[in-house]
Amino acid sequence: MKNLEKIIWVIALMAIIVLIGVVGYGYYKKSTFKAENPIVTMEVENFGTIKIELYPDQAPETVSNFIALANRGFYDGTKFHRVVKDFMIQAGSKDGDGTTGAKVSNLKDNGEDKDYTIKGEFLANGVTNTIKFEEGTLAMARADYTQVSSNLTEESFNSGCSQFFIMTKENTNLNGYYTAFGKVIEGLDVVHKIEEVEVTVAEGQEETEGAEVSTPVDPPKVTSIRVETFGIDYELPETLTPFDYNSWLYQQYGIGQ
Repeated sequence: MKNLEKIIWVIALMAIIVLIGVVGYGYYKKSTFKAENPIVTMEVENFGTIKIELYPDQAPETVSNFIALANRGFYDGTKFHRVVKDFMIQAGSKDGDGTTGAKVSNLKDNGEDKDYTIKGEFLANGVTNTIKFEEGTLAMARADYTQVSSNLTEESFNSGCSQFFIMTKENTNLNGYYTAFGKVIEGLDVVHKIEEVEVTVAEGQEETEGAEVSTPVDPPKVTSIRVETFGIDYELPETLTPFDYNSWLYQQYGIGQ
């Protein structure tokens, strides 16, 4: 009987030791685990491949938004609709003209067919984001309604949706005022090739001295954008109701709509 009790105690002790080992290894694995940042692969027809590392620790909402749209095919077939030499190249407008963004239905199954925006993740909007606007920085485009009224700062800061731009040259004026959320790690030469395309004045603008000549004559086409997340679920961003600029103009000045 005593031998049986000893055997039971030995088995119990071994089980406890094994359990402690398993739990301890779990804690060790968790404490030493380092998540790989998401990697974007962007294919641009007749230009080549651009690879970009995303930084969810700096701009989690923006990264989640970009991943969801990209991996659901939203960007496939869109174009670089704005190119400013020695500044940036811009894409992400669904209709390719710079006036349209994504809808909630582009983010998820059974999502509403309505426009949305996300919070701007930069210092001026109360978010600590230390990514600098250097050559190759990926950032979220947004509107600037403050040119019309200084009271529309919040509406401007939180107006980003799907359009993005890649810097072709450093511009420190943007630091802290736009959401930077990634950096080109391969294909910077492709970015600069896109930068060299022929551009003209945007439709509806007059060819005056101050007009921005930034609309590509033959806009480079994005064949696809996909993001490798290395098994991490970045979930979906928190969506906001977009500012209705046309209604605001009508209420303030009786124009628009």
